[in-house]
Amino acid sequence: MQAAINRPSTTLQPVGHTALVQFDLDMHEVPASVSAHERTGLALGRAHALHGVTPPIAHLYPQSPLQRGWLAARGRPVRTPASPQVEQWLALRTHAWARGRSFEDIQLTPHHLAQLDTTHCPITRELLGDDSRSIDRVRDDAGYAAGNLAVMSRRANQAKGSRGQRALADLAASCAAGPITRIGGLAEAEWRRLAVLASFVTPLPHDEAALIPLHVLPPNRLRLFNPIQALQALVTRQLATPGWSARLSRLEALLPTDALRTDFNRFLLALAPRVLAANELQEPHEIRWALEDAWAQPLVQKRWARLALQLTPEQAENLVERAAAKKLCPVHIQRHDDATDGWALATGGYSS
Repeated sequence: MQAAINRPSTTLQPVGHTALVQFDLDMHEVPASVSAHERTGLALGRAHALHGVTPPIAHLYPQSPLQRGWLAARGRPVRTPASPQVEQWLALRTHAWARGRSFEDIQLTPHHLAQLDTTHCPITRELLGDDSRSIDRVRDDAGYAAGNLAVMSRRANQAKGSRGQRALADLAASCAAGPITRIGGLAEAEWRRLAVLASFVTPLPHDEAALIPLHVLPPNRLRLFNPIQALQALVTRQLATPGWSARLSRLEALLPTDALRTDFNRFLLALAPRVLAANELQEPHEIRWALEDAWAQPLVQKRWARLALQLTPEQAENLVERAAAKKLCPVHIQRHDDATDGWALATGGYSS
């Protein structure tokens, strides 16, 4: 089991986010003698009733704590009709409760879940519909918590299963080596993206994290445990919005030595032309894919590795924070001093 790390993590998200919304689940009405599992089920039932949502039919039987909580609160006035985000929050929390999984409900609100949404799967790149969309715990040894979730296709989620970063990287390598080029319905490129996605929330040695190509950009609100990957994502994202050249020049000036500034420019000379070749792209997901695909070029990887291996984790983290302070990043960056708070790592992601 992976232990929690002391080093803070970084979250990248669009600018303009609003405050978190918290929900009172009326826990004070439950007798102290009731088990934690039953207590949560009763609270979930009341939450369904207070938002005017009927619980899933699988939980509508007399012995179900969820049904009992729902029936007990059903006569109360509905606070507000449930929005799609609230319905999703209730469904995900019910899913976690039924499987004994931990669900951190202070930061993981309907508003937070809405910020995770995306039009296309980051792994398979398929257009997501209501039937094909799923929310995945990126680290299977952690619970449902802010920073550990990503929206992807059901197909990618099922193929990933409970695999961690190293197992996913091994599957990508197996597809690359042949003769079998698809495993579990996914091809090499898709397994590579899953491996990179998992690496973001996996504490890795700096020298290892510095050598991972950015085959997938971090989804919104995912926490990045490795500072060098936070810097990698910050620099790459610059090319998605106008004014990137001026911002990167100011970022370059933050590097401590002339040698690093030279290697930074050499890296950009390898990365930028491959992205600018697709400058006719207009859709955000197409621009994102062009940025990710540029990292398939060996020269981009080589020049990034040369730059990244000269930096320490502390230097990379400092660069990200200084860039954020100077507003040199097109997305919001939030520092988390306790990156795994509420992740239930001690219990492998289970509620107890």
